[in-house]
Amino acid sequence: MRVLFVEDNEVNRRVVREMLHAGGVDMVEAEDGRVGLDMIDTQNFDLVLMDLRMPVMDGLTAIRHIRRRADDKAGLPVIVVTADDGASIDADCRAAGADDVMHKPISMSALFGAIGAILARRGDSAAVMIA
Repeated sequence: MRVLFVEDNEVNRRVVREMLHAGGVDMVEAEDGRVGLDMIDTQNFDLVLMDLRMPVMDGLTAIRHIRRRADDKAGLPVIVVTADDGASIDADCRAAGADDVMHKPISMSALFGAIGAILARRGDSAAVMIA
């Protein structure tokens, strides 16, 4: 499994990279939404983890761009990983096209549980080891 994590904070990327690596998942990193979209244009991913607050392009805008694509990448599963916890955050993320929303700090078991649930709902046969 190959995951793109779009997050501007290096520490957050390192923590999630270690979690995913421990579960046998390959993670590619992008530091903002624009770079993430460019990577989606040129590479294949099974899932995207997306932060919300980033320079250049925020996560909600990036998700909307993904969903407006004219190819099969428009359906790429997206999980928002955010420190935001306002009353409308989850609804805003889902309205933009996110499949799920996780609030930081996240645990390894919650992360793999969310990934596994999305892949199961989509009927994806990719094996995900739940840590």
